[in-house]
Parts: sequence; structure tokens; C-alpha cells
Amino acid sequence: MVVHSRSTNMASTTEPNGGKPDDSSLSRTSTIEAPLEPTMSYDINLPNRTLTNAANLDEYIVETRDGQIPGPLEPDGQHRYRLVTFQPNDPENPKNWSKAYKWYITMVVAATCFVVAFASSVITPDIEGVADEFHTSQEVALLSITLFVVGFGVGPLVFAPLSEVYGRKVIYVWTLLVAVAFVIPCALAKNLATLLVGRAIDGIAFSAPITIIGGTLADLWRAEERGIPMAAFSAAPFVGPAIGPLAGGFLSDALGWRWLYWLTLILSGIIWAVITFTVPETYAPTILAKRAAKMRKETGEQDWVTEQDLDMRPLGERMRIFLIMPLKLLFGELIVFLISLYMSVLYGLLYMFFIAYPIVFEGGKGFSSSSAGLTFIPLAIGVVASAACAPFVNKHYVKIIKPYAGQLPPAELRLIPMMFACWFIPIGMIVFAWTSFPRLIWVGPTLAGFPVGFGFIFIYNSANNYLVDTYQDRAASALAAKTFIRSIWGASVVLFTTQMYDRLGYEWASTLLAGISLLCCAIPFLFWKYGERIRKHSKYAYAGDDETNGAVLPEKTNTSRV
Repeated sequence: MVVHSRSTNMASTTEPNGGKPDDSSLSRTSTIEAPLEPTMSYDINLPNRTLTNAANLDEYIVETRDGQIPGPLEPDGQHRYRLVTFQPNDPENPKNWSKAYKWYITMVVAATCFVVAFASSVITPDIEGVADEFHTSQEVALLSITLFVVGFGVGPLVFAPLSEVYGRKVIYVWTLLVAVAFVIPCALAKNLATLLVGRAIDGIAFSAPITIIGGTLADLWRAEERGIPMAAFSAAPFVGPAIGPLAGGFLSDALGWRWLYWLTLILSGIIWAVITFTVPETYAPTILAKRAAKMRKETGEQDWVTEQDLDMRPLGERMRIFLIMPLKLLFGELIVFLISLYMSVLYGLLYMFFIAYPIVFEGGKGFSSSSAGLTFIPLAIGVVASAACAPFVNKHYVKIIKPYAGQLPPAELRLIPMMFACWFIPIGMIVFAWTSFPRLIWVGPTLAGFPVGFGFIFIYNSANNYLVDTYQDRAASALAAKTFIRSIWGASVVLFTTQMYDRLGYEWASTLLAGISLLCCAIPFLFWKYGERIRKHSKYAYAGDDETNGAVLPEKTNTSRV
């Protein structure tokens, strides 16, 4: 048995005389010895963006009894480096931690995601208070939302690659600390400039946890276990913005807009303390790198290494991958462009609600800020209901991929939930539009939030999975492109929502949004029919033509080139 290598250069897994290495140290539960089952998804948690194509990523997958696999030849040409691995039932391997502890970490990071998303919208009920105090227009005051959400798009381009080099824990601790610190000048701001600068920095810093939480869950849970944990995580970015106006409405009515920031400070401060003192490092390459350094120190033998010590890409190449590749995929790949466009429409719709709900319920029906905040409850319930369906969606996917033993199934199978759920968004928007007349009861536009929220998670998870299965070792770049463009659009829409509703009226403004979301329903059906053909003609997408063997996944050649 030869340990799989990502490159023909990695003859390191064979002995100098051409014989096979001793495989007696491989765990019987090793990935390599697993029976041929359908591969549910490409593992984007591997550090293939920071390591060269010569790196042997089995170091992070395989468990060995003596905690090592053969590495490449040392400079003397006679001995081989020893790549440090986890051992069977290794207590330092996050996937071997108890379920109770893994669930604790899962809920902590999900709560972190909720707090960050909550911070983006909690200030919306009293934008008028900010405008009045600083004697500015409401449009300028809305920049406190816009700059924060722009940070959500910019931050991942920096923090995602840093987490692949330095690990998760250090990114959580320092970015959350910066975010907590810069909430204080927002709460104490004596002028609008201070408030806007604080919000811009907070948006960038708060983006880091959202960027790496998905990676943390992949660190903890094996692929077949991730359904429910990922459902809990995927709901948080949508529940948080829905609950923000609810809490913010009551608090601003009682204590004023500054207390919206004090509440953010309290919640984010608690999360920072909990993560700093109770959540350990979960990223396997960082854990193994520390173990290798410890073994070198204790034994005096310098051949205990990890691939991070041997095969790091040059800094310039990494920067091209992290910064240029997302833009290449966004504007050069039809799949990335249209999926990102769809996600931008949904994300923009979510942030439009923060302006449209006060217009319809406060301006049209005379609600107070606190009462208007209550109308977000059906939207939040819809999101939670959708997240609760995630395990069933996952079970259905497992069922339909059974014929693809040992292979990655066609990526288009990931589109089924999107094709089902896409209709809920325009339906909800049409109901919201034509029940929003000031003379009508509040029930119609309030309940319209449920189908919109229900559709969000199905579409969001389906889009992410489709991009991952389509672009594999470039999936992180595809997801970064999607996050960047959706955040820029979500940040922009709040600046013109009021004018749109003023000029078109409640009914036609919402009907326009319904029409746009209805047009987007064509996207999953387009890729369902033509996606395979598009992938075959793509420079970067996996077309499914290469041979596979079990969990070993195909990749195109020259994957380091951007």
C-alpha cells in the first residue's frame, strides 16, 4: 500500500530502493483503508492554498500508530524527513474529542456568528436618532451599516489565509479583541466621523469569526457528522440580523441609540472571553506543527517536521491565490458569477428589510420601533425552520449519491434544495408587497417574512456546497469571491432603499424585488441542465473526467497557477 500523494514529485512515500514503505503503522480506521463510498464533498479544510503541489496532504488525513509517515529526502540524500501525523484515538485530534465537548465548541462559535450578525443590524431601529444628534441626513447615518457590511466582504480576504498559516485560535482572539475595543468609541462618539470609523473597523474585525467558523466545524466533525452542526451554524448569520431589530427597537425606545452599542459591547465581550479561555486550537496543521516543534526540542532530531515546514508556497504566490484568484473566478467563471449574483440578491434583500420594515410598519401603520421589531419574528422562525430541515436534506443527498461509489458525485445534485426553495423568496415578497397598504392589517406583511426566511438557508447551503464540489481545491477562492460581492451589494442597498420605496411606493418597490428574486430562480435550473457542460469547458472547475479511488479526489494539473 502506498500512501496517496498529491504530486508525482512526492516519491517520498516510497523507499529509496523503489520498494513500498512499511504500512504496518497505518490505522485500520485510516482514510486510505476506508471502503469505497461516495465522497460527500471535497475537503476545503486542507491547506492546499498555502502549500505547494508537492505537499503530501495525507499528513493531515491519515492516522498512524507511530505518529508519522515518510517525508521527502533530506538534503543528505540518504534519510527522509518524518511527517508528523495524528495517531488512532489521539486526544489532540479535534475529531476524537468527546461529542459533548465538540458540541460545546460548536455552540460557542455559532453564538459568535449570531452576535456578529446581530451587531450588523441591531442599530437599524434608531438610525434616525443618530441623524438627529449629529445633524446629518438619514442616508449619511446609514453609512454606519454600509461600512460595517463592507468590512464583511474585505476581511475574509485577509483573515482566511491567515487562519491557514497561524491557526484558528489566534485569529478568533485578536480580531474579536479589536472588534470589542472599537465598539467603545461608537458608543461614546462625539461626532459622526468617530462613529463611522469605529463601525468600519468593527466590520472588518468581526468578519474574521464568520470567515473561519465553517473551518472550525470541519476541524471538529467528520463529514458524515456535520449535518446538524452545520445547520446550527448556517442559521446564525440569518437569525442574528432578524433578531437585531427586535432587540434594538425596544432598547432604543427605552434608552436611546447609544445603548445599542453598549449591548453589542456586552455580548461581544462575553463571546471574546469564552472563546479566549475555553476554546482550544482546532486546526490540524497548526496542532501538528506545534507537536513537530515539541518533538524536535525533546529529541534533538530535526527530521520531525510537517508539510508547513517543507512546502510552503512563496509569499507572492500565496497573495496571488488569496487576492487575485477570487476575482478571476468571479469574472471568468459563469458558475461563480451567477451563484454570487444570486447570493448577492438574497443578502441585499435581507438588508433591505431592515429599512423596508420600518418604512412599512412605522411610516405606514404607525408602529413604534419596538413594535416594528416584533414583525421580524416570522422571518427568524422561517430561518430556524429551514435550518431544522438541513439534516433531512443531508440524508436525502446521501441517498441519491449511493451509485457513485468512490467518486465525487455530479456537483449539480447539490442544486436540488435550491430548486425547491428558490420559489419561497418571490412568494414571500409578493405577499409582503400587496398586503403592505397602510389601511390593511399588519398580519399579511408580517407573516410574509416566514417563506422568505425559510428559503434563505436552503439556497445558501446549496450554493456553498455546489461551489465546493465544482471548484474543489479552488473552492475557498470561489467562496471568497461570493462573500466579497454579496457583502458589497448588501452594504449598498441600504443607501437607496428609502428612495426606492418613496418613488415606487410600498407595493411596487417590493414587487420589483420579488421580480428580481423570481428571475434568479432560473439560475439553479440553468446549471442543472447545462452545469456539467459548463464545467467541462471551464479552466478551473472539476469536470468529473478523471479517475478517482475512494476518498482520493481528482484535481487539475498546475493548480498553483493563477
